Amino acid sequence: QLQASGGGLVQAGGSLRLSCAASGRAFSSYVFGWFRQAPGKEREFVAVRTWSGDLTYYADSVKGRFTISREKAKNTVYLQMNSLKPEDTAVYYCAADARVIPGTRTHEYTYWGQGTQVTVSS
Repeated sequence: QLQASGGGLVQAGGSLRLSCAASGRAFSSYVFGWFRQAPGKEREFVAVRTWSGDLTYYADSVKGRFTISREKAKNTVYLQMNSLKPEDTAVYYCAADARVIPGTRTHEYTYWGQGTQVTVSS
């Protein structure tokens, strides 16, 4: 199971940290990703990392502003979002899959969290 949290309302230029708490299995061979879906748009890739952290990818639109990290003791993956822009407004989803190479497409992920709303005001 994946439980996403941490969304909210923030002004442009502000920061939020999203959390994705994972439970129910061993995650050493999993990859964890964050995706987002704005109203009327398709779900899009944001960031992904292997559990070990040796591979990490970001969408060009968030590179340099967002950071994906992991806290092993809590089985939790984070998405630190800085310098937020109104176009970052979306429902954010965490996802996981048992694979070696991180994927950037939604169909590559088996497990999904419930989504958390991020709203950035201008």
